Amino acid sequence: MTRLYHVPLSPFCRKVRLTLAEKKVEVELVEERYWEQAPEFMRRNPAGKIPILRHDGKVMSESQAICEYLDETIAEPKLMPRDAAGRYEVRRLCAWFDDKFHEEVTSKLVYERVNKKVMKLGYPDSKNVKSGSTRIKYHLDYMAWLLEQRRWLAGNEMTLADFAAAAHLSALDYISDVDWNRSQTVKDWYAKIKSRPSFRSLLADQVPGFPPPAHYADLDF
Repeated sequence: MTRLYHVPLSPFCRKVRLTLAEKKVEVELVEERYWEQAPEFMRRNPAGKIPILRHDGKVMSESQAICEYLDETIAEPKLMPRDAAGRYEVRRLCAWFDDKFHEEVTSKLVYERVNKKVMKLGYPDSKNVKSGSTRIKYHLDYMAWLLEQRRWLAGNEMTLADFAAAAHLSALDYISDVDWNRSQTVKDWYAKIKSRPSFRSLLADQVPGFPPPAHYADLDF
């Protein structure tokens, strides 16, 4: 059995979950309190990070490396382009969301509003929350600009870039921190990816003490 050690609102774990589901790989989800740095967890990944995937006789870490491994070893559907220029653009955008977007938005909103409480680290820092709420507007505008030129974020086919972006936005949407009225183009893109069968397990997530908004699982939001 393939097993994924994760936490529900981690965008990195969500990206791997989307990839596994799109590839139709059955997976057992195991919630990992990674911040406790338990010895067994540290043996699985000495970097002390999630996600960790047990699959194909291997224990794997780092979400981008995991997703690309799955794409290379499971033929269909392809989530990375076949040409070098296309793969570059997908990797560039995955890095944009997993590094820049994560630093400027996800860590300032999801981590402040949810993770701090779960980890018993105190109350949200209002300056961080304000900063994240401001910076997400810039990122939504950039996504809109990309999508006005392409069917999907990295080109005319759905790729890991779309999963990286959707993983972050879905975590933010769980806490009502995305203004979907800012761009109809981005909203239409999210509705399209949100409607895929691979998204269903994300829409069923429940974090104790943090009920999702009514629109979270609504495909016609």
